[in-house]
Order: sequence, then structure tokens, then C-alpha cells
Amino acid sequence: MSNTPGPLAAKFNVFLASVVDQIINPVILLLAASAFVVFVWGAFEFVVHAGDEGKREEGRKAILWGLIGLVIIFGAYGIINLALGTFGIAPVEKITGG
Repeated sequence: MSNTPGPLAAKFNVFLASVVDQIINPVILLLAASAFVVFVWGAFEFVVHAGDEGKREEGRKAILWGLIGLVIIFGAYGIINLALGTFGIAPVEKITGG
């Protein structure tokens, strides 16, 4: 028995690669950029409002949630690449904006 995929499996692999390339990657890029902006905004709030404990706490929370978001997003990116490798599709090498 040969290990080559049948025509249906080949079409599925092409479809899956297209979905990841056209939909998943832009969504991951947008979410990563959003989490980074939240992180930077929190750092800005933390530094600029050093005298106001309430603002410092808001900045600290934004930093924490920004980092949590980045960890989740890049974890999902890794899981997607692992799943693609399981289906025999080349993993995504980089996320680009265009």
C-alpha cells in the first residue's frame, strides 16, 4: 500500500492550507497586535502615572492582560503549526501583514 494521499485528502490539505493562510494568519496578526498595544498602553500608564496608585494598578493590570493575550495567541499559533504538520502541510513560517 502506498502512503500517498488520495484526491480527497489532497483537496482537503489544499483547503486547510488556504484557510490558514487567508483567514487564521490575519486574525492571529490582528490579535497579537492588539495584545501588544494593550501591553504598551499599560506600561505607559504605569510609568506616566507613577504618583497615582489607582492608575498604576490599572497599568499593571493592562500589562498583565497584554502578556496573557500574547502567550495565548502565540500558543495558538504553535498549536496550528503542530496540527498542520500532522496533516502533512508545511507549517506556517512567518506571519506577514501583506
